[in-house]
Amino acid sequence: MTKTKSGSCLCGAVTFTATPHTMGMRACHCNTCRRWSAGPFMTLGCDDVAFDDESQLGVFKTSEWGERGFCKTCGTSLFWRMQDKSGYGVSISAFEETDDIPFGLEFFIDEKPANYEFAGSAKKLTGKEVFAMFTQDDN
Repeated sequence: MTKTKSGSCLCGAVTFTATPHTMGMRACHCNTCRRWSAGPFMTLGCDDVAFDDESQLGVFKTSEWGERGFCKTCGTSLFWRMQDKSGYGVSISAFEETDDIPFGLEFFIDEKPANYEFAGSAKKLTGKEVFAMFTQDDN
């Protein structure tokens, strides 16, 4: 299983540990992520995210199912998560160590503007494909 990683916001007011469920970095190109993070939101898919002190953690609901977390003091974008906290995309830049995390997946490739492109061969999913992943019937 993947080992726990530690991280924090820019000012250190929000610190956390998280257990990645994948060791591949993901980039989301959806309009909301790009507006929120001033570019594609680069994340690591995690479970079991634990904050040392949630008093400086702000949470903003951005859809019927998702919400985003940030530091109330410095404004650092920290995560996107399901409202039921069943899954997190934690900002790759908030982790202390990231050298061992390869680039693996691009979400909402159909919303990516034409003015940038990532090198490499990461898997690319459209918004329709992303929603299909989350709404699959397991029966």
